Amino acid sequence: MTYGFDTLQVHAGARPDPATGARQVPIYQTTAYVFRDADHAAALFNLQEVGYIYSRLTNPTVAALQERVATLEGGAGAVCCSSGHAAQIMALFPLMGPGLNVVVSTRLYGGSITQFSQTIKRFGWSAKFVDFDDLDAIAAAIDDNTRAVFCESIANPGGYITDLDAVAAVADKAGLPLIVDNTSATPYLCRPIEHGATLVVHSMTKFLTGNGTVTGGVVVDSGNFDWSASDKFPSLSAPEPAYHGLKFHETFGPLAFTFHGIAIGLRDLGMTLNPQAAHYTLMGIETLSLRMARHVENAEKVAAWLEGHPAVEAVTYAGLKSSPWHDRVARICPKGAGGLFTVALKGGYDACMTLVDSLNLFSHVANLGDTRSLIIHSASTTHRQLTPVQQTAAGAAPNVVRISIGIEDAKDIIADLEQALAKASA
Repeated sequence: MTYGFDTLQVHAGARPDPATGARQVPIYQTTAYVFRDADHAAALFNLQEVGYIYSRLTNPTVAALQERVATLEGGAGAVCCSSGHAAQIMALFPLMGPGLNVVVSTRLYGGSITQFSQTIKRFGWSAKFVDFDDLDAIAAAIDDNTRAVFCESIANPGGYITDLDAVAAVADKAGLPLIVDNTSATPYLCRPIEHGATLVVHSMTKFLTGNGTVTGGVVVDSGNFDWSASDKFPSLSAPEPAYHGLKFHETFGPLAFTFHGIAIGLRDLGMTLNPQAAHYTLMGIETLSLRMARHVENAEKVAAWLEGHPAVEAVTYAGLKSSPWHDRVARICPKGAGGLFTVALKGGYDACMTLVDSLNLFSHVANLGDTRSLIIHSASTTHRQLTPVQQTAAGAAPNVVRISIGIEDAKDIIADLEQALAKASA
């Protein structure tokens, strides 16, 4: 039987506990698991049998979450890890090597830009930043050493929507996987695999958990990419010395990337998600569709009000008819453009500072996707390490604030912004 999204967000990956009958997924707070016998242990370590060995690799609570997110995204499997940034490294790890590069969008979260432009150099990897509205530029940036194409479905901070189908066509023509960060959209608003994505990553810290309690990340594998079609991905297609010459793609087929992520990625990088965090995220996902619908409803009202305010220079919300990306909403995010966007103030940097300090209902935090309405001045915080040119390209210019609209009463959100904007423009 095929179930709807609202049913799957509650039930996928969750079964009554066989030992106790517990209906909610238990928090399996354990480091290790007792093997049935010596042969069972050997089979697990040889990847000949699926099971639990050690909680750096696998844990029943985390496994339930992996199954739920993979199901909601329409993927073959998933690997959970400790944060969204960890998920990005986990996604690239089997694909990359010294001297290789990834082609990425200029419209990314500031921390991701720093990770790609600075940190991955320490692995000998590099990133080429391209405007993803320029498909020819993406194709031109791809060379013999490119191993992936990376973008966000709804970009943080500006709410820009990527034309995933068009970008996927470029990546596919080059024989490369498309990796899509779906954090801001969630699978309720956008399912990147249906638009040609190979891998989907999330910072589960944000909308998936939705309550600002834990950090977590996940990599979802579509199971659709042929890792053996070329010699570009030896980690997945060639014999693996650590497992007596086992070939992941040949052995595990559509689950090759998922098994590699656990058996090698988590084994050696150790970016493990703890079971209590997994539990909080499972509970959060149970109400994902309800929350996202309210985020979108409120964001549409607030963005429209802000667009008409005399102190506001521009609003980037793609749900507005004035947005240059409005035509992509129906195709890429048919249930709405999300709850994230930026606001440019005519008063510049100082007005942004006053606005942030004058709000009462909004929380000034370095997070998004909470049930609460959140605000931050990206240029002085999350995007502070970038040059002014990079800040502007990423949608985080000095006169811009990022707003994450919560699920409060829209009238209250607007009233709080109204009194704060009056002070900011005084």
